[in-house]
Amino acid sequence: MRGHAPLHTPIVAPSPASHPLMDKLDVFLRTGQVSRSALKQPRSCNLFRALFCCLQPQDGPKLPPLPPTQQALLEPHENGTVVKQHEICLLPAVKDQDQGKICVVIDLDETLVHSSFKPISNADFIVPVEIEGTTHQVYVLKRPHVDEFLQRMGELFECVLFTASLSKGCYVKDLSRLGRDLHKTLILDNSPASYIFHPNNAVPVVSWFDDVDDSELLNLLPLFEDLSRADNVYTRMDQLRGQ
Repeated sequence: MRGHAPLHTPIVAPSPASHPLMDKLDVFLRTGQVSRSALKQPRSCNLFRALFCCLQPQDGPKLPPLPPTQQALLEPHENGTVVKQHEICLLPAVKDQDQGKICVVIDLDETLVHSSFKPISNADFIVPVEIEGTTHQVYVLKRPHVDEFLQRMGELFECVLFTASLSKGCYVKDLSRLGRDLHKTLILDNSPASYIFHPNNAVPVVSWFDDVDDSELLNLLPLFEDLSRADNVYTRMDQLRGQ
């Protein structure tokens, strides 16, 4: 699995909205289909908590509305994505073992793990992080079934860890900068603001903090098994939406 520093476009988080995908996953698991209402609306935005980069306390003042100059960046493409020209790709050439696979960008915080500056007695591991000359201990919990999930995802896809932390808003993860065909690229993220440039490439996931009975990642595997066989993720996602 590849990781990458947060080289993306800063933008203020949008207003929260609901997303029915996870309510429909039980239907997919039983029937192999997702109902028409699935994958339609983004889940509520959860501001990224601190881990590995840009670590700061999560509380902060409310941000002003999105500036017009940033709003102008959101130029729609016919398939609902934003296509911008970039000379330098963030990813290297595809490795031999990943040739022909769809690329999946996977978020970290509140998607795969939960982290906190406050001590957690049952933390899976502790990460020392230096911020402005001071070393802080970051306590990290792994989401239930994360190991099994990543093992299978690595077999099915070219997986890229693309994460960011920001105390006063959300970052947009611009998939067009990766150097991969967008029709062969997906993103798994708990923050809709992260994929507003490419909503039709997104598989939303419920935010996780400490629920030991959570089975979200296991529930998503049948959906990703299906998507891994797609020649075009837009076409298959439309089919899963029932369009």
